[in-house]
Amino acid sequence: MELWIMCGSFVLLLLLGVPVAFAIGLSSVATVLAADLPMAIVFQKMVGGMQVFSFLAIPFFIFAGELMLHGGIAERIVNFANRLVGHVRGGLGMSNVLGCTLFGGVAGSPLADVSAMGSVMIPLMKREGYDADYAVNVTTHAALVGALMPTSHNLIIYVLATAGIAAVSVFNLILAALIPALLLTLANLVAAYTVAVRRGYPTHGAFPGWGAVFSAFLAALPGLLVIAIILGGILSGVFTATESAATAVCWALLVTGLAYRSLSWKGFLAACAKACKTTGIVLLLIGISSAFGYFLALYEVPQKTGEWLEQMSGNTPWLIFLWVNVLLFLLGTFLDMAATILICTPIFLPICMKAGMDPTQFGIVMLLNCALGLNTPPVGSTQFVGCAIGGVSVGQVMRSIAPFYGALLATLLAVTYIPAISLALPAWVAGQ
Repeated sequence: MELWIMCGSFVLLLLLGVPVAFAIGLSSVATVLAADLPMAIVFQKMVGGMQVFSFLAIPFFIFAGELMLHGGIAERIVNFANRLVGHVRGGLGMSNVLGCTLFGGVAGSPLADVSAMGSVMIPLMKREGYDADYAVNVTTHAALVGALMPTSHNLIIYVLATAGIAAVSVFNLILAALIPALLLTLANLVAAYTVAVRRGYPTHGAFPGWGAVFSAFLAALPGLLVIAIILGGILSGVFTATESAATAVCWALLVTGLAYRSLSWKGFLAACAKACKTTGIVLLLIGISSAFGYFLALYEVPQKTGEWLEQMSGNTPWLIFLWVNVLLFLLGTFLDMAATILICTPIFLPICMKAGMDPTQFGIVMLLNCALGLNTPPVGSTQFVGCAIGGVSVGQVMRSIAPFYGALLATLLAVTYIPAISLALPAWVAGQ
């Protein structure tokens, strides 16, 4: 009975439009009252869930991304991408894909990526004769790569969500995400080019020459180096994954404040305010989800879900993985990325591990599903931001979304059923 109350109240609150964090918290309180347990359990689990040293990486990565967003990194990345592929048919779309991927690497946030790159590229593409729905779809799907980049705080959240279930290394997860991120970028490039050719979009000038490309690359290089600093520092043992986040903030301040001199005092304060707000939301979600996760374990939700999936799939691993992907996608359309990771990892990770999936591989599958949810109504935060910038309705964008959705789904299925895509690089580094 308590399990039905917990799940029913959570779904009902979401349908009523209650913010996810409060829906999780109130459903946990309802469960305590129904089970006649001490209310102190909720608060103990909340406080305990947030008192983890590794969580220091989350505000630092968020702050580094905000500094990059307000510090003029996007313009230099756009210039480099335009000079590299702008001369190809539909070149602005392909430039957008490369620009979003590169900026996502330094910002680590799909939403920040859409906000920064979209405000530059979407109006530019519209002026050059590209349809608004194409410009929005290219931007929002390319921005999703940011969820897989080394500066993504969602990688840290997943690692912490696996506590007590499996031992997942932050560094291994960062390495595991690199090849899927590259694969997703290539799939987005193919989708952008295919649609551009079909619609007959123009080229964007002549190729400026490799000298101009190299010059633009050097201008963007200080901002892009944050990825190399994080990976190199962890791999060499200079600092831990948590310390790498603080290093990313220091580097972001040096690049935007001294190298580019593009970070104003107003921009710095805006970055601080947004980082504090986002950190508060994420930590609140983490704390409340710890209490919610306690009740999920208490009432054996993972075991019961696993039994149901085994019955539905005949205990066939590939069918189990398919069902898990479908369920994660559906939940991701209603929940924020952090909430989906925190709630679903304790439920689905044991099921997939039992079926033979490595927990590091499952982390990449989880992040890709969450990214897909970010671009799907009714929540679809990245899509709503892109549509607002492009001045186009969500319905119009959804009508032409199929090629870009196909790129993301193809990457998701490849990562799900070909373990080497996510596990080969961590295994090679470990062997070295």
